Amino acid sequence: MTTKLFTRLWLLALAMITSTVGFAQDKPEMADLMRSNGKIYVVVAVCLTILIGLFLYVMLVDRKMSKIEKDN
Repeated sequence: MTTKLFTRLWLLALAMITSTVGFAQDKPEMADLMRSNGKIYVVVAVCLTILIGLFLYVMLVDRKMSKIEKDN
């Protein structure tokens, strides 16, 4: 009984995944609109600024921790 249920659930999950992949092939309209207005570059710039800031913060904290470990 449990093997049948497991098999049916597995097939259902597989069917749901393959159907969503088929729908994902369309071009997103929002990305086209943002690209045509030039706003996509603003989004990319903000994301890069945030990532660079996070990396710098982690580097500074690592340096401080290394200095504290050397002192002790």
